[in-house]
Amino acid sequence: MHKNIALVLCSCLITLGGFAQSPGILAALQSIEQNNLELQAISSFNENIRLQLRSENQPPDPQIGGYYLPFGAHTPGDYSEFEISQSIEFPTVYAARKKWNEARTLEAELQLLARRQEILLEAEQHCMELIHLRKRSQLEQERYDQAKKVVEHVEALHEKGQLGVLELNKARVAWMQVQFKVQRLENEESGLLLTLLDLNGGKDLIFQTSQYEGDLSLPAKEALWQEMRAKDPILRQLEQLQMIAAQSIKVAKSQGLPDLSVGYNYQGVSGSNYSGVYAGLSIPLWSNRHKVKAARSDLAFQEAYGTAETAQARTTFEKSVNTYQLLFAEYDEFTNTLNGLNSEALLLQAYELGEISFLEYHMEIQFYRQAIDDMLQREKEMHQLKAQIQRHLL
Repeated sequence: MHKNIALVLCSCLITLGGFAQSPGILAALQSIEQNNLELQAISSFNENIRLQLRSENQPPDPQIGGYYLPFGAHTPGDYSEFEISQSIEFPTVYAARKKWNEARTLEAELQLLARRQEILLEAEQHCMELIHLRKRSQLEQERYDQAKKVVEHVEALHEKGQLGVLELNKARVAWMQVQFKVQRLENEESGLLLTLLDLNGGKDLIFQTSQYEGDLSLPAKEALWQEMRAKDPILRQLEQLQMIAAQSIKVAKSQGLPDLSVGYNYQGVSGSNYSGVYAGLSIPLWSNRHKVKAARSDLAFQEAYGTAETAQARTTFEKSVNTYQLLFAEYDEFTNTLNGLNSEALLLQAYELGEISFLEYHMEIQFYRQAIDDMLQREKEMHQLKAQIQRHLL
């Protein structure tokens, strides 16, 4: 039974010292990023947004018109007229709107990045849960084999008349309970693999590793926060919305300038004709009223909203880091306490020597096994929380 402790402590030492870089989680995330159907749909939708925004910054189509007036009472010949004209907004409008559309396009891309981050983080959490289940499955299989050995020992003693049937039944029930745990863990693992299959667009995903990637260290809190501010798409999106609102003010101001029209006109009657250029402009007395004020109001809202959301994100970040530090302290205490213990082997030896009953052996061993399970649970929680804190690196 000492193999149980050795197995777990080996895992702990590897965790604290830094895991070998297995391609398991990284390869899974790369596959999901490529095959996820939702991300593919959002990417196509963003291309549609980009092209639609570009179409909004085009001048209206040129207009062509003509008159031929042969009817009516008139002495001169028939009257004819032809005209082609093109109207445009003031040139500065197009420049301002181009920058505005570029900012809106980038905001749509940040939305895609934010959703990508959510999907990959979900997949990463599932992968870590799967690794945790495999660690537990391996441990429970060891326990199953040990419980079987104990049952065989109890059956031998029962056949010799040294133990009663009640003791034998207790040993068999304990063995059965371990068997049920192994089966439940296998079922949970199958469910997680189906979830990853769905995230991978229905395509098979090979994920065979049973070791976490990377170590458990975190950068300094302030440096980590500044890195998050610079890279996290959700926080960047808040800044981008402010840039869009600021640029919309410039667009609104530019639209207060007159629209321009140019063209060519031809008129002919009785063999005579006149032709020349046409020019005009609109006077924006009513069309642009309150647009600048509305744009400024939107900017004020985006600035206030961005400040509030950033402050809330900082609070959540602080809580997560504090929780991580607490988990790390607990995990470190577990590893230091369990390091070098051989409690299960000693209990088995005491039981085989008849120093304790099976019930005492079973109760004591459950105490140590619960401690090992708690340590594995904290190990998983730490890796998942670290992934949550550093989700901007996905």
